[in-house]
Amino acid sequence: MVKEFPKLKSKVLLAPMANITNLAFRMMCKKYGAGLVSTELLSANAIAKKNKAVINLAKTNEEEKPVTIQLFSQNTENLVKAAKLIESKFDIIDLNFGCPSKKIMDQGSGGALLKRENKIAEIIKEVTSNVNIPVTVKIRNGLDKRNINGLKIAKICEENGANAIIIHGRTVDQGYSGKADWEIIKEIKKNVKIPVIGNGDVVDGESAKKMFDETGCDYVMVGRAAIGNPFIFKQINEYLKTGKKINQSKKERIKDFLEYLELTKKFGIFSILDARRQAQYFTKGFDGSSKFRKKIQEIKTEDELKMLLENFIIENIKVYK
Repeated sequence: MVKEFPKLKSKVLLAPMANITNLAFRMMCKKYGAGLVSTELLSANAIAKKNKAVINLAKTNEEEKPVTIQLFSQNTENLVKAAKLIESKFDIIDLNFGCPSKKIMDQGSGGALLKRENKIAEIIKEVTSNVNIPVTVKIRNGLDKRNINGLKIAKICEENGANAIIIHGRTVDQGYSGKADWEIIKEIKKNVKIPVIGNGDVVDGESAKKMFDETGCDYVMVGRAAIGNPFIFKQINEYLKTGKKINQSKKERIKDFLEYLELTKKFGIFSILDARRQAQYFTKGFDGSSKFRKKIQEIKTEDELKMLLENFIIENIKVYK
């Protein structure tokens, strides 16, 4: 069976992000035009062992499709087992070989695998030969400035069956600091035949267009700029299509947050901890948001959250007119 990366309605994709890209948030991003959404990075070891808490993070809904699950592990057997267990729920499996998290690196997974080229080849070959859906990989430039091997890794991924490559233009050592190097995205695009997805410093329509123009990549991936701002997908898509810049009012942003809360309840994933965290993200940059963020840490119930939010809106009524 020939597997190919699907043709997507939009060239702007949502990056996997821990504690952010749950089902409710993915639905919001899909509503605003994200071409592809993804779970947060999930442990293949835990899924292989049928860990309920992790499997709960892999909840999906037909309305968000196409949807990706991103997995990490250095254990090939567990990656294959996890992939086979979840493939019927997802459209794509993404293997992470770039995460800079110390917790994941200490397990020999994520970005730590960039120094084990043979292991990457083995993992991709085994996973792709055992599932019937496309398999993508997410990589970085390399471990650090002295060890830049992103192009070599990309070729290994393609040779062993990967259906697309996501390249974040930073080293593992950089984490999320400094500027992303888009030159590596351009080089990989020139040297592989499968789709290339550029990631790093895409924050609006202009930067998305610039990445397309400078690298020739097939898709761009938006990460941190989407936090608390699913509307960014509509902004970028509109700019790419017409060159026009559109903005969302703060009142509309509040409505999006309330819709997000309703979705978390609908899908059985509501928690006050997540609601507090997301309330801070969705109100970032608002008048009085610093004071609001301090107060929000004290709330313990959804009713308290809604009351605080209502007072926040009343206090800033001029902003929302």
